[in-house]
Amino acid sequence: MRPQNKWLKPPRSLLLILFLLTLVSVSALGFFGWKLLGQERLVEAQRSREQLEQTADRIAGTLRRTLAETGDRLGAWVAAPGLGEPPQDGLVLLMTGDSLSATPAERLLYRPAPPPLPEASAANFAEAEAFEFQRGLPERASEWYRSLTESPNDAVRAGAWLRLARVLRNSTRLSESLAAYRRLSEISNAAVAGLPADLVGRMSVCELSVSPECAKELRRDLLHARWPLTRGQFNFYWSETARLAEPADPPADLVALSEAAAQFWEQRDTNPRGQRVLWVNNRPLFAIWRGDSERRAVMLANPETILRQIPVGQGVRCAAIDGEGHVLAGGRESGRPTVLRTAADSELPWTLQISAGPQESGMLAGQRFLFLGTAVMVLFLLAGSYFVARAIRREMEVSRMQSDFVSAVSHEFRSPLTSMRQLSEILALGRVPNEERRHLYYETLVRETVRLQRLVEALLNFGRMEAGARQYHFEQLDAARLVRSVAAEFEAQISGQGRHIELSGVETGCQIEADPEAMSVALRNLVDNALKYSPGQPAVWVEWGVDRDFVAIRVRDQGAGIAASERKAIFRRFVRGRAAVEGNVKGSGVGLAMVRHIVDAHGGAITVDSEPGHGSTFTMLLPAMGRS
Repeated sequence: MRPQNKWLKPPRSLLLILFLLTLVSVSALGFFGWKLLGQERLVEAQRSREQLEQTADRIAGTLRRTLAETGDRLGAWVAAPGLGEPPQDGLVLLMTGDSLSATPAERLLYRPAPPPLPEASAANFAEAEAFEFQRGLPERASEWYRSLTESPNDAVRAGAWLRLARVLRNSTRLSESLAAYRRLSEISNAAVAGLPADLVGRMSVCELSVSPECAKELRRDLLHARWPLTRGQFNFYWSETARLAEPADPPADLVALSEAAAQFWEQRDTNPRGQRVLWVNNRPLFAIWRGDSERRAVMLANPETILRQIPVGQGVRCAAIDGEGHVLAGGRESGRPTVLRTAADSELPWTLQISAGPQESGMLAGQRFLFLGTAVMVLFLLAGSYFVARAIRREMEVSRMQSDFVSAVSHEFRSPLTSMRQLSEILALGRVPNEERRHLYYETLVRETVRLQRLVEALLNFGRMEAGARQYHFEQLDAARLVRSVAAEFEAQISGQGRHIELSGVETGCQIEADPEAMSVALRNLVDNALKYSPGQPAVWVEWGVDRDFVAIRVRDQGAGIAASERKAIFRRFVRGRAAVEGNVKGSGVGLAMVRHIVDAHGGAITVDSEPGHGSTFTMLLPAMGRS
């Protein structure tokens, strides 16, 4: 045998070749799919990068336009204050000479140069203070101060109420002093001791009444910048309210705006227009200004507020970073595609970092589709290979069974033909010693001829059944008569062997509609198998009776039995059980398959109950006549 023929010898070598071809195909398909997926990722990554670059350019351009529009509004503000509103959480300053105004005013907690309030001259109170301090006559001083509280001048009245409240307080006339401080707190357009009169009055009222609620209300007015104070004045009164109520810090964002305003007031840039980022109390602020040193408008805002006004798109993150790498707004993203727009490139006061967020995109959908398509192709290839291998195995198994069948049938034919030839030659040559022997030879020839005829008929019947060409002629048939007839055929053959068939069943009520010849063939096969597979047993049993709507015909033996794994397979063509092979029992492997065909054609069923070493029972269940 040539090496290639030996390699291709079925079935294992063919299955091995199929397995190798499948493995190579799946590996190649997986490799090319993976490479294609990698290329798709690269293309999509490049496309995403280009889209991110375009998004960065759009954001930078939008920011430039926004800041340019803000600068134009500030220029108009210089000419006509009050046009437009500052951004959310922002502050607009208008500096003219020695004055400073803010919009909204409540965001500026204190001022570098608060506008002065009218304050009465000390000469108005000189004589009364002489009675208070030099002569030690507080009553006479009180009379003088009380008379001055009737002055039409708010500044004089404010100074008088402050001094009268002081004298009364030093005289332990606290209720009268408290009333005087309340009258002082009602004067809002004058100053005392360089401070707003109403602020001094309210603070004194809170101290004398020791009221936390009064201190909290005063603190709320401080936060709304009700009085134009310096930094020191604001901090003093804030600490005083914290002493009377629970301690608290002023809002950091408002403090930062106030500090930034002070910086711009003290360090006035000569450039008529500009923008920059400044850090105040570790908080970033963006400043943009228009106008000269005599009249200038400045906008202060948190960079986060400005950046929040820019639409960046879904899943996109934007961060503003100063020249030292500090984050001004947004947040840095790690592990994501990122592009930068430096301050020099974008003409912005900061560097922009644009990153793509983790969002479902067409790229991911395309990759999933490609992966799914590759996986489906691999599954189809594996499934196809599996079914091809299965078909090959079945065909090889059928080929083997057919080969065994041909060998078994050939052996079945050879035995009677050999006997017939030998006996025919003896008779033809006249070598028979006596008539008794001659008669025995003739009986043997008849028996072998019948055996050969039945074998040929069985094969022909099986072929017609497999081809669907077998015609059945149904008629009323008595199961008891059928069983007795078939058993009588075997009695002549097995009586000389000391064996017999035991019959038991009811004599009436077992009528079936069946083909007599076909049912005889089926029962004959079952009885023949029972005799062949129980050679050491003297008897086999055939029973019949009614089982619900069926007539049951059972053939039982005490032979080798059938394993549970073979009970379904033995009804297939060319299949012979392990007991037949191990016991070297003659047979073609078509008997039980033919029985199943016949019983199925009669609308019945055949079952087997067996235990290895304890025999088998085959039962044909056939529809009984006259029963539903």
